[in-house]
Amino acid sequence: MDIVNNIAYANDTMDQDIKVVESKVITDLYLLLTFSNGEMKIFDATILLQYPAYQKLKDFAFFQKAYIDKGVVTWNNGEIDVAPEEMYKNSFPYETD
Repeated sequence: MDIVNNIAYANDTMDQDIKVVESKVITDLYLLLTFSNGEMKIFDATILLQYPAYQKLKDFAFFQKAYIDKGVVTWNNGEIDVAPEEMYKNSFPYETD
């Protein structure tokens, strides 16, 4: 991830077409995500707190207002978002067993 003017840009060519199709807040700073490839993964948003643009996510009431806009997890009418490929790369598999 590259940060330019407090905006995060994905820099991974892994799968630029991957999208988030479902998002559920599990607890403070953790999201259960379902991706367009069918995989379910858990994303720990604490990795984002090193960047000033994501400081509002520390507020659980704010964090809970995450929604998906065109395959991207977003907060506050698009003020904050995270590239889906970045979330995919920095999450771990969700096991249902």
